[in-house]
Amino acid sequence: MATLPVFQWHLAPGGYATRRQLRAQGLRPGGQDVAAQLERPRRRRGPLVAYLYRVDLAKPVRPMTEARWAALAKANAARRICPLCRRDAGYVIPAHLGGCVPCADAN
Repeated sequence: MATLPVFQWHLAPGGYATRRQLRAQGLRPGGQDVAAQLERPRRRRGPLVAYLYRVDLAKPVRPMTEARWAALAKANAARRICPLCRRDAGYVIPAHLGGCVPCADAN
């Protein structure tokens, strides 16, 4: 088993990017394995690790289809419906409240 190259935070060479950095460029890992990792030292819980992918092997992000847009709209609409009063709250209901603000305040 080969070990991954490890780079210090802000010292990765060009040609590598995290998932977020790839996404900002309109790319995705495209099934490639992790090529390297970044480590950022932390005092208490060990290093913070970020995985890097090769930019030259990345593929373009798949375009959103009408069916995907519809599924996303349906999922977001479901997050706006209060499970207690069954009304559209007009915003995404936070999970820690368990319902819309008026219902959460009443309980």
